[in-house]
Amino acid sequence: MSLARLVLASLMLTFVCAMQAAAAVNIGFNYPQTGRYKDQGLQERLGAFMAVEEINQAGGIMGQPIELVIRNNSSDPEQGAANTAEMIDKHDAKMVFGGVSSAVAISSGEAARQRDRLYFGTLTYSNATTGSAGHTHMFREPYNAWMAAKAISKYLAAKHAGQNYYYITADYTWGWSTEDSMRRFTDTLDKQAHPGVKTPFPRAHLSDFRDALESAAASDADVLVMVLFGDDMVRALNMAYEMGLKDKMQVVVPNVTLGMAQDVGPTIMEGVIGGAPWVWEVPYQYNYPRGQKFVEEFVQRYEMRPSSAAASAYSILYQYKDAVERAGTFQTAAVIRALEGYRYSLLKDEQEWRAFDHQNVQTVYVVKSKPREEVMKDPLGADYFEIVDTLDGNSAAKTLEEWQEERRAAGKPTNL
Repeated sequence: MSLARLVLASLMLTFVCAMQAAAAVNIGFNYPQTGRYKDQGLQERLGAFMAVEEINQAGGIMGQPIELVIRNNSSDPEQGAANTAEMIDKHDAKMVFGGVSSAVAISSGEAARQRDRLYFGTLTYSNATTGSAGHTHMFREPYNAWMAAKAISKYLAAKHAGQNYYYITADYTWGWSTEDSMRRFTDTLDKQAHPGVKTPFPRAHLSDFRDALESAAASDADVLVMVLFGDDMVRALNMAYEMGLKDKMQVVVPNVTLGMAQDVGPTIMEGVIGGAPWVWEVPYQYNYPRGQKFVEEFVQRYEMRPSSAAASAYSILYQYKDAVERAGTFQTAAVIRALEGYRYSLLKDEQEWRAFDHQNVQTVYVVKSKPREEVMKDPLGADYFEIVDTLDGNSAAKTLEEWQEERRAAGKPTNL
């Protein structure tokens, strides 16, 4: 072996030994492994594991490897908060992330705040997360219900102007804020003209969805807005198809993921309109090389396409690493300052951690599910979404004045 190779091998061995000797940085990962949102939780896990391996291979965070402390929140707010407290108190987690249920994100974020730790919401769409319930220690990576509704409504105004709507809504914070936002931007605030029903969460039964869909069928609605997520959306949409409602109404799912589409299947999903902060088709349609690399490496690793849940978890870990290293410390207040107002591009175009509410401001995509034959052209049978419209983040997000109005209405101060 040449001297140069010996030196290189020695340096590599020294680096590996140093990484092994360095104390691991514990990061709490609080996601649903069971319950109605478990499929989205699995995608979060896959994205997080991929990011951790990449970051550790590149030297960790400030020379310290990441170690995930993993807990199952079962989409239960009390369990989510208890998990967060335990991960920080017993394992000194420097940051906690995860979610799917907004109620879980809000309760978990509060537990993190009480312990002076950051909480990153991974799949939490309720306006309250960074609105009425927002605080200094909560950062939300995806868009919120307001942003999704504003983008979808822009598209619906062009395609379904003047039509009647019917709402089926999960009865908790995400469902309420999504329906309220959709009604506001589609001019369907009149509940006599545009009625709706609530379904229980998290323990809705098939009979609850059937009753709701029968009420929708008996109405004169042209547009059926299904404010349901995860397994609830899958079960209700299958039932709507069996009842023939998809032939009579345009179905809108305000927040749709690849996993939900795959669980429903391409025949039933065809023509469904939804909103998403990211789908795997985005980096190819708009030529974002880093996003393409993420998709291709995810496919190579897991033999499936990544969803927005995987992209969110992956992005959060990279953004936390970047903020800590720019701050030069894991100290929470310094990391908050490093995040606030920071602009970056990772898997799509430019995003910003907005300073006044810690909402991630980003482009919103309106998608329409493709016909079965187009979906199945993909080698993995997962090319579900045609991007039919977009709305830039600054146009989609609440203004400072609108955010302050929400805070005042909730009896909260007009700053975090």
